[in-house]
Amino acid sequence: PIIFYTPSPTSSPCIPYKQLTVGIPKEIFQNERRVAISPAGVEALIKQGFNVVVESGAGESAKFSDDMYTKAGATIRDVKDVFASDVLLKVRAPVLNSALGVHEADLMSEGATLVSFIYPAQNPELMDQLSQRKATVLAMDQVPRVTIAQGYDALSSMANIAGYKAVVLAANNFGRFFTGQITAAGKVPPAKVLIIGGGVAGLAAAGSARAMGAIVRGFDTRAAALEQFKSLGAEPLEVDMKESGEGQGGYAKEMSKEFIEAEMKLFAKQCLDVDIIITTALIPGRKAPVLITKEMVETMKDGSVVVDLAAEAGGNIETTVPGELSVHKGVIHVGYSDLPSRLPTQASTLYSNNIIKLIRAISPDKEVFHFDIKNEFDYGTMDHVIRGSIVMQDGKVLFPAPQPNSVPVAAPPKQKTVQELAKEKAASISPFRATLNTAGMYTGGLASAIGLGICAPNAAFPQMVTTFGLAGIVGYHTVWGVTPALHSPLMSVTNAISGLTAVGGLSLMGGGFLPSSTAETLAVLAAFISSVNIAGGFLVTQKMLDMFKRPTDPPEYNYLYLLPVGLFVGGYGVALQSGYNIEQMMYLGSGLCCVGALGGLSTQSTARLGNTLGMIGVAGGIVATFGALKPSPELMAQMSAAMAVGGTAGLTIAKKIQISDLPQLVAAFHSLVGLAAVLTCVAEYMVEYPHFATDPAASLTKIVAYLGTYIGGVTFSGSLVAYGKLQGLLNSAPLMLPGRHALNATLMAASVGGMIPYMLDPSYTTGLTCLGSVSALSAVMGLTLTAAIGGADMPVVITVLNSYSGWALCAEGFLLNNNLLTIVGALIGSSGAILSYIMCVAMNRSLANVILGGYGTSSTGTGKPMEITGTHTEVNVDQSVEMIKEAQNIIIVPGYGLCAAKAQYPIADLVKTMSEQGKKVRFGIHPVAGRMPGQLNVLLAEAGVPYDVVLEMDEINHDFPETDLVLVIGANDTVNSAAQEDPNSIIAGMPVLEVWKSKQVIVMKRSLGVGYAAVDNPIFYKPNTSMLLGDAKKTCDALSAKVREG
Repeated sequence: PIIFYTPSPTSSPCIPYKQLTVGIPKEIFQNERRVAISPAGVEALIKQGFNVVVESGAGESAKFSDDMYTKAGATIRDVKDVFASDVLLKVRAPVLNSALGVHEADLMSEGATLVSFIYPAQNPELMDQLSQRKATVLAMDQVPRVTIAQGYDALSSMANIAGYKAVVLAANNFGRFFTGQITAAGKVPPAKVLIIGGGVAGLAAAGSARAMGAIVRGFDTRAAALEQFKSLGAEPLEVDMKESGEGQGGYAKEMSKEFIEAEMKLFAKQCLDVDIIITTALIPGRKAPVLITKEMVETMKDGSVVVDLAAEAGGNIETTVPGELSVHKGVIHVGYSDLPSRLPTQASTLYSNNIIKLIRAISPDKEVFHFDIKNEFDYGTMDHVIRGSIVMQDGKVLFPAPQPNSVPVAAPPKQKTVQELAKEKAASISPFRATLNTAGMYTGGLASAIGLGICAPNAAFPQMVTTFGLAGIVGYHTVWGVTPALHSPLMSVTNAISGLTAVGGLSLMGGGFLPSSTAETLAVLAAFISSVNIAGGFLVTQKMLDMFKRPTDPPEYNYLYLLPVGLFVGGYGVALQSGYNIEQMMYLGSGLCCVGALGGLSTQSTARLGNTLGMIGVAGGIVATFGALKPSPELMAQMSAAMAVGGTAGLTIAKKIQISDLPQLVAAFHSLVGLAAVLTCVAEYMVEYPHFATDPAASLTKIVAYLGTYIGGVTFSGSLVAYGKLQGLLNSAPLMLPGRHALNATLMAASVGGMIPYMLDPSYTTGLTCLGSVSALSAVMGLTLTAAIGGADMPVVITVLNSYSGWALCAEGFLLNNNLLTIVGALIGSSGAILSYIMCVAMNRSLANVILGGYGTSSTGTGKPMEITGTHTEVNVDQSVEMIKEAQNIIIVPGYGLCAAKAQYPIADLVKTMSEQGKKVRFGIHPVAGRMPGQLNVLLAEAGVPYDVVLEMDEINHDFPETDLVLVIGANDTVNSAAQEDPNSIIAGMPVLEVWKSKQVIVMKRSLGVGYAAVDNPIFYKPNTSMLLGDAKKTCDALSAKVREG
């Protein structure tokens, strides 16, 4: 005898797996075609250490040949050898073997372990026979229906199959379509299906019937089941009176007489209308309740179909003939009691998974088979599962199991979803309040316009404000037109255009071949570092846009754009030589070209034209600046040298950069813009100081210089910290300094306070000291703000810094009274602000929440987040390949994990292979996936994935319910269903890709760990999700290779 348990705390030596033989006999129960373990299950048992023997022909009816079992590692034996095994795995309880003239229980070796459906309350004689053999019995029908045991719940697995098969049989016997159609021959109405019972079988039936196009109605006495019906698209039916049907063990309780009478009236009314009825109501250990009477059946239309899934227990339909297909008064009755067995391959596979998971769970030791049985246990624990499942130990009957110590509390009322709470909040705002808010916003805007007019020091200021306002409006509408797939090129081209800070540096340069003062030195440095931005930014943008080219795209003749460049620059040169001063028109033309650069990114076909227009705009602006300044040959040489060296450095950096490193490059270039702004503002103060006493606009100049210095300082240091985090030089985790909010508030107060002596004291030393102080304060503030933001929030940080660089450029425009800088600054500021808004909306967070290093969304409740329980399902590469082969409609959802693993190339190969096999493959991209807006679009384009199969979240979210398979690669928070299901989650209300609504999901991650938001992901534990754990690149390589083979 094999003993797996001793009641004493110091148990006896346990049996190693390698010393145990698992037997899988052929099922001999009438019409039973399932087998307990599939070949894949055999592999799992052998991997665990068991020896496995399979009876010859055991899996034949389930389409598993002996050869398949042999290849899996099993040995094929005869019936007696199999029953002599140490552990016996069966589907049906042992019965009399008429061929051998002996009961299967008597064929078992003494002291063996049996795992099977047993139904001990209904089979006392069988329990006696097993007791005589001193057997240990695990009854699959007695596995407690608790969350932790979902993976071992064979009753649910079989019920799921029965529900699906019920709909298939109903459709097969029904004389019409399930779905409605309008044809040339006439209109076909959809079938109406009533499903009674919202358990696993009923819900499976509802989902299948809805998928076939029928009108589905569902009834259950439990509110939670009705909600499930509703979620599947079925109409939930309720009676007038209120009475909860929540029972224990996953079943509904028996209802009161009054409720039953109301229920029967409802069914009678439905029988007059529906075409198909599927009943699933069972009470464990008792005869099934009759819900559809003979009189009700006789009121149904001829040709109607009823499927009674409770037929084996007496039936829910009075006229059902158990085990047979029959007809009563023109109504077809399906009374088969072996529906799971009619899908033997699927049923055997699921049952095999249930048994394997149960064995692993009750005996988690890696070397020996051993489990403890405890008579005292808490509800929902592994001890509860073991004690409930084991109905006999060493011949001693343990059924029924004692009640757990802790009684489960009643299910709490269903929480309102995030969407429902948002609707309630919106409805609570009265029309008056909403209109008042809008009117207040317009009042504030118009009042600001009047105030700026009153404060204007000269006529030029209102003109500049007008230019700024109009440019901001143009930028706003232009940027909204940019396709999300090109957000990365948008960031890059605005980065390049922001290099027009060089204009400020050039305007302040002086001396000969070398600068002759501190201000001139600062100016030449500003021109130099701005040139790095210009050359590097445009080259990187061109490299990215070239990746989006498809082999089928028409040829491009971009060299022809030298014509407008030549006319624009050459024409200005001729006009200048002729004595015309047309610099303002050159600035206007350059500004419009920069608007065109952003507008060109609205479509893939015009994107490269947009980059060209940007280069024309910047070139025209710089040439016009040279023309306006009319520098001496020596100064011209100094200017040219500064820009040439800077441009060469920018080109060198851009040529070496990898696309996966693009976010940190953009952050680094932003820091250059910020530094250039600081240098230009300080230099302008130094140059203009002698004129402050007589200039009526001196105060405005000083204010703008101060603001520009502050913005530039924050941009400079914040960008460097962002670069460090993205490059891995700094820890990407948020740096939560104690009292950081107080520190930032103090820095802000000091920065604002420094303006008081700066404006009141006219001395040169005080002014420079204040500018130097605000430079330092703003730099520290940029550091503390950005360091407190985690790596996953870098998309927002980069867009905000992009916006800052634009406002810094605007400050230079006001400082130098330069329309071009004001126009371009407003464009860039609008671009960064809009992208920041898009990112924040995509996370359902406020900008302040992100920038101040906060957590939670604007919808996060104050209660406790829901607890996620259950077990996940793991698959290997071979199983994943089989799922891919079976799917026709596939969506791939990548995340930052794909970027980090550089897995875009194997993914592109996999997509190409699947497309060649006739599969429909698309990508779904979340706005904040990656570390920069649009980064994943660029990475996929780099690998050769056509951009027309890469869709945004809003474009693809509604397609998931019709999708066969979703591959989630390195994404977590962006596919987290807690955003919709848990109002108290810190990501509540965040728009996410609804991958869990598809038929199957494979999540590829290194581990089951949480994402950046540190929120457990419920989809890992959903029944349609499988986890494929490991390195993304290696896994994608393996998948690509095996799918190509296959």
